Amino acid sequence: SNQSKRFSWQKRSGGQLLMIALLLLLTASLTAAQGARDAGQPFPEVIPVPDGFHPEGIATGRGHTFYVGSLVDGAIYGGDLRTGEGDLVVQGQAGRAAVGLFVDLRTNYIFVGGGPYGTGYVYDLSNGTTVAEYQFFAGGLFTSFVNDVVVTRDAAYFSDSFRPVVYRVPLDANGTPSAASQELTLSGDFVQVPGQFNGNGIEAAPNGASLILVNSNLGQLYRVDPSTGNATAIDLGGDSVPSGDGILLDGKTLYVVQNMQEQIAVVELDPDYTSGAVVGTLSSGFFRTPTTVAGFGNSLYAVNARFAEAPPPFPGLGDPQPSLEFEAVRVFKP
Repeated sequence: SNQSKRFSWQKRSGGQLLMIALLLLLTASLTAAQGARDAGQPFPEVIPVPDGFHPEGIATGRGHTFYVGSLVDGAIYGGDLRTGEGDLVVQGQAGRAAVGLFVDLRTNYIFVGGGPYGTGYVYDLSNGTTVAEYQFFAGGLFTSFVNDVVVTRDAAYFSDSFRPVVYRVPLDANGTPSAASQELTLSGDFVQVPGQFNGNGIEAAPNGASLILVNSNLGQLYRVDPSTGNATAIDLGGDSVPSGDGILLDGKTLYVVQNMQEQIAVVELDPDYTSGAVVGTLSSGFFRTPTTVAGFGNSLYAVNARFAEAPPPFPGLGDPQPSLEFEAVRVFKP
């Protein structure tokens, strides 16, 4: 009868609904399980950077993003520390280089040292456009080497390895960089050795009241007054950090990449950054001339520049090697 047909249809519909509900529950369970597995999945120890990229600087950004810059043409590669995947976020240009990097999380701008061109750049990581460009020193190629950069609440500071100066770019309350820059002459205890790499990695105290600078050639650390450039040698009790390159300040612990030593020195500083002690070193079997370091959680990420195999691809120094592999290497904080 029509009544029995209707009853039969309703029973089948109820069964279908039950089946759909079970399928949805199973799908939700599988999704939750996959999410738990993803959350517990360890971050890779080695993250590849594009072949032939010739990186030198590394910085972390929003979330678990990281960025490395190319010495070849100033391109910026952005990746994910969790998955290891990435892509170019800033296109390279002839006559540019990317050495030290720093991401200002307020604006998502990345500040970049321009190396032997005497320049500095600011790019918007949201779209890859150039926000600002600075010709800090116009004496010609290799008369200046704008190396590393750190950003505080009200300024960005760039080091110069060939000149005893620090360049200051004022920032407004929103983090927007000024069109003009200032030059601070390093004085006090700072020693400039002619023809050598001197001022290199640069960091800042959390309140911006002082800077920390390493002299690569002497292995000396300095506390620098950001308003005058006056430098005071940090007493390490007779120790030093030769070949000091990129540095990272984490509380009162300073990590100093010693590129040619294939290690990261761990320096414990006193509260006013006037003295400290080298308490250990970090190393990895994957290090291949690491140059700079960035932090994320309980980990440090050092980028391999491979200078022993490939000289920096600057005009007159060396040619890019398109097939050479590069990577960022994870080590745990002590």
